Amino acid sequence: MSVSPPPTTPQSATNAPRGALAGAPTPNLWRRMACWLYEGMLMFGVVFIAGYLFGTLSQTRNAMDNRHALQAFLFVVFGIYFTWFWAKGQTLAQKTWHIRVVGTAGQPISQPRALLRYVLSWLWFLPPLAAIAPFSLSGGESAVIVLGWVAIWALLSRFHPTRQFWHDALAGTRLVHYEIPKK
Repeated sequence: MSVSPPPTTPQSATNAPRGALAGAPTPNLWRRMACWLYEGMLMFGVVFIAGYLFGTLSQTRNAMDNRHALQAFLFVVFGIYFTWFWAKGQTLAQKTWHIRVVGTAGQPISQPRALLRYVLSWLWFLPPLAAIAPFSLSGGESAVIVLGWVAIWALLSRFHPTRQFWHDALAGTRLVHYEIPKK
């Protein structure tokens, strides 16, 4: 009589053994960019709630009043949002697209590592914003420059040995394809 192993239950990456996702494949660029766009749409809700909270607490009546304070507040709110979810493994958009953030060895990342990844992820936007700051460009021209840089930054991942985004390489993190095993 043979004894079969007990049934396994799905594990999340945070409960998975250390390095369990070390060999997980990198999602392709289209999948990661679709996740990125979906994340941007979800951030509208975060911005709405944070903006409402900021406007209420600061008694701001005009959107241009306290603009820099609002931007700093949103930077902190985004940092809390992403650091919290990345330390748990994935945001809602990443969960939808079956993508997880892990360390280079496949282990879950710590909150300080997630915070480093958040700060480095601003490489998606800061270079073009710094480049257009001294000029009086129209909104359309600015959008073309920012979107052009985003496309270049995304395509640069093709030159990374494991096709990771460069801010992930600098932060010591990886994006991996992850699905919960079926029962």
